[in-house]
Amino acid sequence: MINVAMLLLGLIFSLGCARVEVQAPKEPIKVDISMRLDIYQHVEKDIDAIESIVSGGKEKQSFLDYFISNAYAEEGLSSEVEQAALRRRDRLSELSAWQSKGVIGENKRGFVEIVKQSSADPSLGQLVNQENSDRRIIYESLAKKNNTTVGEIEKLYAQRLQSGAPAGCPIEAIDQTTGSYQWKIK
Repeated sequence: MINVAMLLLGLIFSLGCARVEVQAPKEPIKVDISMRLDIYQHVEKDIDAIESIVSGGKEKQSFLDYFISNAYAEEGLSSEVEQAALRRRDRLSELSAWQSKGVIGENKRGFVEIVKQSSADPSLGQLVNQENSDRRIIYESLAKKNNTTVGEIEKLYAQRLQSGAPAGCPIEAIDQTTGSYQWKIK
C-alpha cells in the first residue's frame, strides 16, 4: 500500500512539473513613451506675456485664466526683458510697414532679416540690428529662466512671430518637397 502511494505521489509530482521555455519575441517590442513637456507651456506663457507688451494689447481671459496667470506671473519677466519688449513696441509699426512691403522678413530663428536689399532704406539696417539685439536679449533670458537652450526658444518664438506677421511679409519656412528652408510670402 505504501508502495502504491509512493508511486502515485511520484507520478503526480512528475506530471505536475511543467517545463518552461523562455524565448525572445519574433518582432521587436514597441514602447510608446508619451512625455508631457511642461517647459514649452511655460515658454509659451512667457512669449504671450512679452508679445502682449510689444503689441500693447491685453488678451481676453477667462476668470480661471486670471488666477492661473497671476500665480505663474510671480516668477515674472526681468526688467531687462520688459525694456527690450518696450523698445520692440516702439519700432513695431515701422517694422510692420517694411514687412508688408516684403523688404524684411521673419527668419527660421526668430529674427528679422532684410530680404530685398535693393528696396531697403539705408537706415533699415540699423532698425533690423536694434530689433534683433532686443530679440536676442529676450531669447537668452527665456532660455535661462526656463532651463533650456537658446535654439529651442528661437524655434518657438519664430513660429509665433511668423504666424503673427502681416500679410505680404516674407517668412523663412520649410519646403515640404525639398526639406530645406525657403523664403515664402505670407
